[in-house]
Parts: sequence; C-alpha cells; structure tokens
Amino acid sequence: MATVSGPDGDAPSGVEFIHEEDGRVTARHVESGVTSFGDTEAEALRQLADALDSHFGEGEEIEDPDAYLEEMGIDVEIGSEGPPPWLE
Repeated sequence: MATVSGPDGDAPSGVEFIHEEDGRVTARHVESGVTSFGDTEAEALRQLADALDSHFGEGEEIEDPDAYLEEMGIDVEIGSEGPPPWLE
C-alpha cells in the first residue's frame, strides 16, 4: 500500500511523493492535484513539471498535432467518434 505524509506526520504542502508498491514514485502538486510518476523522485518531479506547464496553459503549442505524433513515433488510430477535442 502507498503511503504519504510530511516529516511531522501532517499532510504535506507543495509537492508530495507517493512510493507505490510497484516501485514507481508518484509526484503530486498538492494545490492543483496534478500528478505524474517516474522510476525515481527526480524523474517524477521532471514529469510533474511538464504536466503543470500543460495544466496551467504554459506548455508549448503544437501547430500540427498529426505531424508531431508522427515525429514522436506515435501511431494513432482515430475511432468512429473522431479525434479528441484537443486535436481539433
């Protein structure tokens, strides 16, 4: 079972790290609730920084999502309901 607490046993502020049973580490921004994970605290924190940029609208805008996905090697099959709203 994952456990979370601050050094004094109270709920932490800022960023909390949750050490999962499978060895991964989840980093959670307490104020916004945005989370990300990695194999280490440092990796989870780097991923969280990117997630926070995206959450607060400070990420890089992607002009051509299809070209970006192809460049990243991600093969996306669009279902019968069409693309998700953020790709329109």
